[in-house]
Amino acid sequence: VAADKKVLIVYAHQSTGSFNAAAKDMAETVLTTQGCKVEVSDLYAMKFKAAATAEDITGEVKDAEHFQYGEETMLAWKEGRLSADITEEHRKLSEAEVVIFQFPMYWFTVPAIMKGWMDRMLTLGFAYTSQENSILHYCGFQVLAPQNFWAPPHILSDSRKHAGGMVYTDARASGVNAAYLHPLRQL
Repeated sequence: VAADKKVLIVYAHQSTGSFNAAAKDMAETVLTTQGCKVEVSDLYAMKFKAAATAEDITGEVKDAEHFQYGEETMLAWKEGRLSADITEEHRKLSEAEVVIFQFPMYWFTVPAIMKGWMDRMLTLGFAYTSQENSILHYCGFQVLAPQNFWAPPHILSDSRKHAGGMVYTDARASGVNAAYLHPLRQL
């Protein structure tokens, strides 16, 4: 990541002693050292509300009887009537040139709190429109290869440090190869 970039880390893990916390801390340290301005949305520390509801809109909704979250939040976004937490996260997203999602895999996907962040923040009109072929393309993201680490609690400390360091050392290159740590048992 080039110096002077604005970076947003969206982080979802409950434990400050976790591998995910260490990866987040390392990213923040390395990127800051490189001259980037780093902002972190620590969803658990923020007590982030994951449920997408009509409460995300201030004032009256257009059609309370047949509430459609996407349509209602798009209208609220256009009119400046989204809740304060969504407005703040939209600010962070708008200012960010790089977004990092740091989370553990839960049942083959992101934790519910991270999914809630995506549901609530990737607002129709703000993050994408129905005319665009993808949200990430519309937002101008260059998608790097994901970094997967299998069973980090069960590998040696030096290997964990090496794997975590690899992620952010290699992230400066244009493409990142995923680091693979074998699961505890091969099936």
